[in-house]
Amino acid sequence: MSKSLDKHLFNLKFAAKQLDRNAKKCDKEEKVEKSKLKKAIQKGNMDGARIHAENSIRQKNQSLNFLRMSARVDAVASRVQSAVTMKQVTGSMAGVVKAMDSALSSMNLEKVSLCLYLARCCVCGHVTLTR
Repeated sequence: MSKSLDKHLFNLKFAAKQLDRNAKKCDKEEKVEKSKLKKAIQKGNMDGARIHAENSIRQKNQSLNFLRMSARVDAVASRVQSAVTMKQVTGSMAGVVKAMDSALSSMNLEKVSLCLYLARCCVCGHVTLTR
């Protein structure tokens, strides 16, 4: 399950970057259309200028749509990242609880203090336990 979430997280981040690149591409195309618009106006070609103006506006709107979608995808990626992190912390804490249970059943004070130290490290993120 964790590998699946990691794969989805990677795909979401990749999609957000791709949307950002598309937005930048549209911005460049908008600038090209604006320059064509200026040239058409200077030549007195009003029909051509109108077409270039419409293209420029369309590219600008497309760029804004790409940026908006990128922000949404990035927000979803953030939520998935939080879920992955919480899953890792939960797994670590489960390992600590099992270790504490065995230490408390034997009432070995060294084991109890070690388990408490590991629990504190797992919460802080210094140590992760594997099963």
